[in-house]
Amino acid sequence: MEADYVIVGAGSAGCALAYRLSEAGRSVLVVEHGGSDAGPFIQMPGALSYPMNMGRYDWGYRSEPEPHLGGRRLACPRGKVVGGSSSINGMVYVRGHACDYDHWREAGADGWGYSDVLPYFKRMECWHDGGHGGDPAWRGSDGPLHVSRGRMANPLTRAFVEAGAEAGYERTADYNGQKQEGFGAFEMTVWQGRRWSAANAYLKPALRRPNCDLLRGLVRRVVIEQGRAVGVAALVRGRETVIRARREVILAASSINSPKLLMLSGIGPAAHLAEHGIAVRADRPGVGQNLQDHLELYIQMAARQPVSLYRYWNLFGKAWVGLQWLLRKAGPGASNQFESCGFVRSAAGVKYPDVQFHFLPIAVRYDGQAAAEGHGFQAHVGPMRSESRGSVGLRSADPAADPVIRFNYMSAESDWADFRRCIRMTREIFAQPAFAPYLRHEIQPGAAVQSDADLDGFIKEHVESAYHPCGTCRMGRADDPGAVVDPQARVIGVEGLRVADSSVFPRITNGNINAPSILVGEKVSDHVLGRAPLPPENAEPWIHPDWATAQR
Repeated sequence: MEADYVIVGAGSAGCALAYRLSEAGRSVLVVEHGGSDAGPFIQMPGALSYPMNMGRYDWGYRSEPEPHLGGRRLACPRGKVVGGSSSINGMVYVRGHACDYDHWREAGADGWGYSDVLPYFKRMECWHDGGHGGDPAWRGSDGPLHVSRGRMANPLTRAFVEAGAEAGYERTADYNGQKQEGFGAFEMTVWQGRRWSAANAYLKPALRRPNCDLLRGLVRRVVIEQGRAVGVAALVRGRETVIRARREVILAASSINSPKLLMLSGIGPAAHLAEHGIAVRADRPGVGQNLQDHLELYIQMAARQPVSLYRYWNLFGKAWVGLQWLLRKAGPGASNQFESCGFVRSAAGVKYPDVQFHFLPIAVRYDGQAAAEGHGFQAHVGPMRSESRGSVGLRSADPAADPVIRFNYMSAESDWADFRRCIRMTREIFAQPAFAPYLRHEIQPGAAVQSDADLDGFIKEHVESAYHPCGTCRMGRADDPGAVVDPQARVIGVEGLRVADSSVFPRITNGNINAPSILVGEKVSDHVLGRAPLPPENAEPWIHPDWATAQR
């Protein structure tokens, strides 16, 4: 029950930290509340709708009633399993735009600009282009994390890229390389037909070393003595046990649970801690604040040809898909089916993409419910840089109580204008000649929904989280009163304690956040080890030459 480093959470960043710290010869103990990731529900990419809806693998969090969404409570799945959310997510791999990280640096996260993080993205990746192009100079070739592309065998998947080009948008051979803007092939953390989670990429190899161990337990608080974190108190096999850290405690428990654990340990807004009778160890008003997420809508179309994945949406079809995967790790089950995408700017004067499209060759929801129309397809669309901010707080001082999650979705007026624009842009793409052989009619929102008021009503009722919560332990300069951790991820005001997960993002990145979460673990590992960061690479990202005056 003792190690050099105690890592709380075997998720995206925690697994990367365990791998790098143990690789350097340090002893590491990872404490994870969730259980095994074995079995087809997690390892089969095509089964992605199952684990995020299973209490066995998911913390089951929900937001408080959202005042701008008619009091709806939105699901906030977080992985409660080895691999964390990388074991239950959609496996979409997006680094984010170069300008996102330059914004981090400008916001006080010194050493986290794009030139600083690009070498770490390369270090973590083993990239497979699948014959779709891209520049290997921007990518990694021998890292632990396999990144691949789907076959794009479905004609609908290819039609989406063509339609984007027909609508006047750019194409991109690699949105994770020099040029994010445009339409092209999506990338996923899938390798040889299996989900390539942070557990498969990092933790399992680390556990084969004698100096890395995994302990199943529920961490209740950080143990702090004389201003220094010396371990954690955890419930292990029904008994509270103190697990000692000879060097440091590192919280990598998610943007929901890391701020919760800080507050349970007396680190957070003093008045909020006092409400729950918790003694204040460090008054950090930023703990739990700055909560951000991406929202999205599903724009669904009925297909005039039986070419969608709906052909498998029956007992026999699912059995056939499962059998192909079990025997050969092949067939539809070997892909997350998010195989084409788009990143575009919503208006002239927007410097880099602020809208993301995920295309799916079936009309279906994340909970696995297919559209009643049968064969169809859809684009998930949403703005990337909402101005809305929320918070995570304590419900009580009981560590077993769920936290209070208030996203405050759609609280900025600009969010409504952005979403109306997203719907109209998606309709325009689906109206292009590439979709003419396939499109029958619009299922959702429906052709009759056209006015701003009608679109707002649809948004209010149907908008869903893309499950990208982040920002609740914001990274910034040590003298920034709103920052929780400094640019080396050290908790300001407490020695021997760091936070390393998506909670440290100053602002949400452009796209899915699993890749940036793993990046945090990779880069923070060098800070923990006292190593000089990898040398910066001054690669120039592609910016549309007419961005100031043209939308596409």
